[in-house]
Amino acid sequence: MDISGGIKASLAGRYASALFDLAVEHNQVTAVENDLDSLRQALAASDDMRSLIRNPEISRTQAGAAMDGIGRHLELAPLTRNFLGVLAQNRRLRELPAMIRAFHAIASAQRGEVTAEVTSAHPLDQGQLATLTQKLTAREGRDVKIRTEVDPDILGGLIVKIGSRQIDGSIRTRLNTLASAMKG
Repeated sequence: MDISGGIKASLAGRYASALFDLAVEHNQVTAVENDLDSLRQALAASDDMRSLIRNPEISRTQAGAAMDGIGRHLELAPLTRNFLGVLAQNRRLRELPAMIRAFHAIASAQRGEVTAEVTSAHPLDQGQLATLTQKLTAREGRDVKIRTEVDPDILGGLIVKIGSRQIDGSIRTRLNTLASAMKG
């Protein structure tokens, strides 16, 4: 499979690529992708988990045991739990968020999809997601998978990131632009 050299060139990309290859070999790409989504959500929701992956004072053994416990609690597949153990042993847990993004990029590319990261001030309902997916698919000319995030700080509107491009239609940005224009 041919994927972006930029993804493979990064540390996170190399780990994600290795995990993807193992997932393909064991026919578990969807399961691992779902597991990584669960981990991403857990990281977003837990200050303690973010501290765990960033703390250099935690030993490899302690980090491995903690990640195994988290993996069991989240009911992650053995392949994903083993991957977390490797990250703990190699002191690479800090790179987990980047590895999750890289894995999703690799899996999406393999399926011929593009992933759009959409940030909104409030959760989007199914109708809004369907409309947004339809419009982005028409704009991109290929299937678009939407990954949502809620950030009340944007006040309203949406921020859409597709690859290296960003469409910022947030009220916060519009207000900042207006304030800058008024300052002259």
